[in-house]
Amino acid sequence: MNSSKSVDGAQRSQPRWLAMGSLSVVGGVLVGLNALFILLVAFGNITDFATNQAFVQHVLSMDTANFGAPAGQKLDPSVMWHAIESRPLQNAAYIGVIAWELLAGVALAAATVWWFARSARNRRRARALATIGLTMIVVLFFGGFLAVGGEWFQMWRSSDWNGSDAAFRNVVIALFSLLVVHLPPAPDDAQAGD
Repeated sequence: MNSSKSVDGAQRSQPRWLAMGSLSVVGGVLVGLNALFILLVAFGNITDFATNQAFVQHVLSMDTANFGAPAGQKLDPSVMWHAIESRPLQNAAYIGVIAWELLAGVALAAATVWWFARSARNRRRARALATIGLTMIVVLFFGGFLAVGGEWFQMWRSSDWNGSDAAFRNVVIALFSLLVVHLPPAPDDAQAGD
């Protein structure tokens, strides 16, 4: 059982199940859900390699980035020089994305395990690993998909291969989780050892 001080300073007992409502547990659950999500994404990319490989190839080659252009017409050459048409480079980029997802997932999975170990040292490690994993998700989807894919390769102009909305959702979820992980615990949670 955990205990905390009452208003008059005396110790009172709290049922252990109340800890499930603490900010610390919410942070751990969010980290675990992010780990599950990114590991499932990586697993899907490995086991169904061709589906998202096509996505990466079309985005990098910019062959469908013609939204707003007359039918059959490609983008202006002043933009099309951004395209990467080399299949080996496209595949290397896709494999790099998968490796990045796996690393983020492993960091978040380890953080989840440490998160629920009942010591301050493990909690600090968990917070650090969670920060690394969540930041990796932000870098991938914000930096990789929204900035590089969306703007440099004009992904937003493709009616068939535009992943901007999904990338934005992933960024928001990871940033929200990162915020929760770094919120200071409530006084009652801190006194109970959370």
